[in-house]
Amino acid sequence: MPNDKDRDLSPEDDSEEKKYSFLQETIKPKPISREQFAKQIARLAVYGVVLGVFACLGFFALKPWVDDQFGEDPKTVTIPEDEETQDGADASQEVNVPAANADSYEDMMKSMNERAAEARKGIAAIEPVQDDEDWEKEMTGISTGAAGVITADNGQELLILSDDSVCEEASEWIVTFQDGKEYRASLKKRDKNSGLAMFSVSRGDIKDSTWSEIRVSELGNSNLVKQGDTVMALGNLFGYADGMGYGTVNSTEYKTTFFDGECDIIATNIPAQAQGTGVLFNMEGQVVGLIPESVWDGSESSMVNACAISDLKAIAEFLANGESVPYIGVYGTTVTAELREEQGMPGGVYVVDVDPDSPAMEAGIQSGDIIYRIGNKSVVSIGSYQSAVLKTKTGQQVVFEGRRIGAEGYVDVDFTVTVGSKE
Repeated sequence: MPNDKDRDLSPEDDSEEKKYSFLQETIKPKPISREQFAKQIARLAVYGVVLGVFACLGFFALKPWVDDQFGEDPKTVTIPEDEETQDGADASQEVNVPAANADSYEDMMKSMNERAAEARKGIAAIEPVQDDEDWEKEMTGISTGAAGVITADNGQELLILSDDSVCEEASEWIVTFQDGKEYRASLKKRDKNSGLAMFSVSRGDIKDSTWSEIRVSELGNSNLVKQGDTVMALGNLFGYADGMGYGTVNSTEYKTTFFDGECDIIATNIPAQAQGTGVLFNMEGQVVGLIPESVWDGSESSMVNACAISDLKAIAEFLANGESVPYIGVYGTTVTAELREEQGMPGGVYVVDVDPDSPAMEAGIQSGDIIYRIGNKSVVSIGSYQSAVLKTKTGQQVVFEGRRIGAEGYVDVDFTVTVGSKE
């Protein structure tokens, strides 16, 4: 029996419904064959590889710029002070020396060469950029640069301490590491008084292949170096960057003086030309001295003489952090017990000379004055004077207490000194 719905449906409606009935059908996609599916997977894989390659290239291209723009502030460089040791602490230890023969000599030289090769990783050659082609260097290998020691890594820069002779009439420098790669370097800070300069190379510029061939040198305790110790000198000793020499320490009794301080000299029997520069290492591979162009002006010595590294650490720390080294301009000497007793001189540092246009000159300090206090620190020797000066800051006003000879003997005199720098 027909229901109401069938009964009410007109022929026109029925034909219209049949006409559009195909719209209610579900259209099923044509199944994909295994071959087509594999092609789609391969196509996606290729797209992924291409995208990954471009992403990697973009990352490495932009990494140095990102490091420079958004990198963290450089870490403060702190050079550890030397530990105090008791004299003669190892005197009781017996040393068994094996009999020497040709084989033992070869083994010894092989061991020394291995240590030298490892120590070389901690030094670099620094040269000013030449405007014109350096024909002499190209043809002879003779370098006008200086050897430097890789002193610290502050997270943004690799820092290299060197003789400041390469700073004259130069504004750009090239650093060559032991793998032979050259990098542009910047002058971080210079101290003309001590003759030292700190150069920096951006970490982002240094290639991975170079990182595997370099290291930060360990600054040793040069106060432990004694006569007869075996040492090795590396650097620009003979006019080229890769010089090397072994020898022994002849003396540690010499000193070189400069304004506001002095430095022990390690004299050796290692040959070198008078203007050679380099780094002196002990046999543990620690830096014990820097070899400047000339320790004593006018000297034609053909032997390596190095400034003891322990006396330069405080200055190196200033330079590594881009800070000015405090400078007063006093050339002085310690008033010894004999002078106090025989000449009736008060204790302290006797002012031998004052650097013209220096803070000391401006404050009124004169030759013949004796300084016995800087700020709240007593001065009893040139060493304590130097230490007290290096505790100050450039631009700071410090009271120097001293004594000056008069008609009736020494009288007290004070000087207000504004600490300067010599860059």
